[in-house]
Amino acid sequence: MAVALNPAYEAIGKGFVQQYYALFDDPEQRPNLVNMYNAETSFMTFEGMQLQGAVKIMEKLTSLTFQKIIRQITAVDSQPMFDGGVLINVLGRLQTDEDPPHAYSQIFVLKPIGTSFYVQHDIFRLALHDSL
Repeated sequence: MAVALNPAYEAIGKGFVQQYYALFDDPEQRPNLVNMYNAETSFMTFEGMQLQGAVKIMEKLTSLTFQKIIRQITAVDSQPMFDGGVLINVLGRLQTDEDPPHAYSQIFVLKPIGTSFYVQHDIFRLALHDSL
């Protein structure tokens, strides 16, 4: 098997993150995220809830009730993968509606398909800690 590290992994990671959140953060555009996931082989873990396939993932994303989101991205770290894919770790803060801002982490694995990519893995978690 040939090693196919994508030399543009850093630019791909940053560009993907900008595009993904531009769609996600606009409630009218959010349904278009369906095009970023595969019907069967995409996985998402959203706050511990496991979802598989574009339909189930979109059911979750379109069920989110907040109207506005303010997002600050602190860091986008990307690594090339041996299949030509890109691993992306996003660290940031977000505020929905009138809730207080929360730190969050989101990890994406982009899988190459033709000249493009789809989100094969997506893990989202607010950085809320039980401090008793």
